[in-house]
Amino acid sequence: NSKDAKQALRLKKRQVKELEKHRDKLEEYDSRLEQIAERNSMSKTDTSATFMRMKEDAMNNGQTKPGYNLQIASENQFITNFGLFNNPTDTLTLIPFNNLFHQRFNRFPNIEAADSGYGSEENYHFLEENDIEAYVKYNYFHKEHRPRYKPNPFHPDNWHYNEEKDYYVCPMGQHLEFVGLRHDKTASGYITESSRYKATNCKGCPLRGECYKAKSNRRTIEVNHRLNEYKKKARERLTSEEGIKHRGRRCIEPEAIFGQMKNNMQYKRFRHFGIDKVTMDFAFFAIAFNIKKMCSKIAKRLKNGENLTFFSQIIF
Repeated sequence: NSKDAKQALRLKKRQVKELEKHRDKLEEYDSRLEQIAERNSMSKTDTSATFMRMKEDAMNNGQTKPGYNLQIASENQFITNFGLFNNPTDTLTLIPFNNLFHQRFNRFPNIEAADSGYGSEENYHFLEENDIEAYVKYNYFHKEHRPRYKPNPFHPDNWHYNEEKDYYVCPMGQHLEFVGLRHDKTASGYITESSRYKATNCKGCPLRGECYKAKSNRRTIEVNHRLNEYKKKARERLTSEEGIKHRGRRCIEPEAIFGQMKNNMQYKRFRHFGIDKVTMDFAFFAIAFNIKKMCSKIAKRLKNGENLTFFSQIIF
């Protein structure tokens, strides 16, 4: 009858409205995913910003806030380069940061010192390829050089490696023979290569419980020989007399600038939204910071009666 027909029509209209709402939401989600791209989060008020854990944590609960990963390079506590990235990890920022330096000065830096957050195979490869004398630490560098550090005898890095016949020797003297290669791709597209080695039989080994926890009776290890070679070069360079000097300078160069910015000048957050405006924001700050630093150095030299030729060339 007509009453049932009208009721069915109303039901269909409600269903159509619900579908239209879902359609609009799906379109909104798709547009947000396009804006996020390879990131895992995004701020609605500033689509270029990513949610990160900040050092200034008022609630003391690790709450994330939208922000940018600011990277700076310095020499004699002057800001020589800066870059803003929406990736919270430092590892992926070294190469684009150096490319920014090249854009500004038409060359790469001669010497570069950085902490262990930048020590990766991809970054070491880039620095070596561009003839940059790098003093870049890697993970566990500080741990290795502690007075009470004892190497783990069951870690493959501490095993004997026969380079000629390509095998490792475990603490019990068993050979782990080469069985194949494994390739992985980093977030930036760099291909890493790891060699896999497998033991003949670990069943009944008295050290098995300390050596590994897997159920298999044959231990398998993976070794990145190219990364180990880069680490060896980095270790030799960092522990040299020149390396110790640069490591000491690394602590008082950019960290002093960040201390001046955040504590003395109260520059703890950006005043604009969007990567372009935020870049402009910090660019003006960096110019003002360098001028202030230069003026204070000039005043100090005048007070001590020193020569100002260097500063007059900079001003010119």
